[in-house]
Amino acid sequence: MNNKTENPIYCHDTLEFVTVSAEFCAYLEQLEGKNRREFIGTMQKLLPLLYLKAQLLPQVESEGVFLPDDQVTEADYNWIRNSIYEIMKEADEYEDLVYDEGMQTEECQWKTVSEGLADIYQALRNFVSAYQQRVEDCMLDALWCVRDNFELYWGQNLVDTLKQLHKIRYVLNTGSDEDNF
Repeated sequence: MNNKTENPIYCHDTLEFVTVSAEFCAYLEQLEGKNRREFIGTMQKLLPLLYLKAQLLPQVESEGVFLPDDQVTEADYNWIRNSIYEIMKEADEYEDLVYDEGMQTEECQWKTVSEGLADIYQALRNFVSAYQQRVEDCMLDALWCVRDNFELYWGQNLVDTLKQLHKIRYVLNTGSDEDNF
């Protein structure tokens, strides 16, 4: 794996995912002054792109031995979540139908856009941080981890959140002037 073009951590699809992930994280880290219309519009562009780029990530094997420590602290997570909430306000919380595989039933759960996006942010910021350290073993484990977590958790979270953002923009009228798209 000396050739960087053959190494999955440097392949074109991985580097594009790193780029989109970094853009997503940077946007959420700079929300001050953004209004709901701008925020939702940007998320409706970034989230599908993240989903697409995650689908193209190479399958890698790892035992997780070199997985770097999480870089997102609880304070960082809460700051992102609260920043999103301040934009979304009354449109943040929504009810979603969730299928419970163990019970083989569907049930309604209350979710929030802010927590959904903060969860995605946490996974992607930790991944991007591993790439910024430029330690190849850590980068490989981070690639394995972000893809695995996409398949198990944050991919569905992304789809659910995007669905709600679509509903807010095109279906619901929350009564705020800034919601007029």
